[in-house]
Amino acid sequence: MTNKIILNKEKKEKMISAIIQYFAKERDEELGYLAATLILDFITEKLGHEFYNQGVYDSYNRMNEMVEDLLELQKY
Repeated sequence: MTNKIILNKEKKEKMISAIIQYFAKERDEELGYLAATLILDFITEKLGHEFYNQGVYDSYNRMNEMVEDLLELQKY
């Protein structure tokens, strides 16, 4: 199992575009494609595991809630 987050080409392109648009709109800076790619790579490699782990934790909690709901269907 790899710890690296892999993005398909289409998703990566959309994320790069979003970074470029963010810098243009929010910071009034023109960010090139390479710079946006490096920012995305940094976020993915250095911070991505935090988002992934939070998703796992949230899913775990939701599944536990669903199991509790299932137990309420018992007939006495």
